[in-house]
Amino acid sequence: MTYQKRNKDQLAQRVARDIHDGAYVNLGIGMPTLVANHLPAGMEVILHSENGILGMGPAPAPGEEDYDLINAGKQPVTLLPGGAFFHHADSFGMMRGGHLDICVLGAFQVSATGDLANWHTGEKDAIPAVGGAMDLAIGARQTWVMMDLLTKKGESKVVSQCSYPLTGIACVKRIYSDLATLECTPQGMKLIDKIDGLSHSELERLVGLPIAT
Repeated sequence: MTYQKRNKDQLAQRVARDIHDGAYVNLGIGMPTLVANHLPAGMEVILHSENGILGMGPAPAPGEEDYDLINAGKQPVTLLPGGAFFHHADSFGMMRGGHLDICVLGAFQVSATGDLANWHTGEKDAIPAVGGAMDLAIGARQTWVMMDLLTKKGESKVVSQCSYPLTGIACVKRIYSDLATLECTPQGMKLIDKIDGLSHSELERLVGLPIAT
């Protein structure tokens, strides 16, 4: 059977579907920022950015960008009524103090038991840029990863053991990917859902690990 991968907006919509009403959520740099554009109408989700914003809205319309109001990835954002901006240290206090319900991060690798590697590939010429990833991964009540399941070379980003420098150990609860949604448990991967047309055996072949149902 053939299958159609989730595109970035479909993946963001899938993540947004699992965020509960009233949640305080940090969206990491890159793909996770798209989740803000797919939060259901009528639901209150308070978005946090590590550079010191609480209460972000969706991306501004073209021509309405204010580059004095940006997220941690230097992208212009909007501020909802009641939103606030504040000192970087206060923002990290929120992250480290367990005040975020969910953080959604990108990743280079995630182990089957939830270890996260998302800040450095270990390549000689790469610029290390951990930012607040370690604080978010450990400080949030739930850490979710949003990523393509495979690298451009076709290798699985879900691995038995991370080969890249770790961001956090056993911190990832769920993996939202273009092919499947997976749960990380102490016993390994568990399937939440997968795209139509992709068999369970093919998914396991692509990942190279057993996936419980």
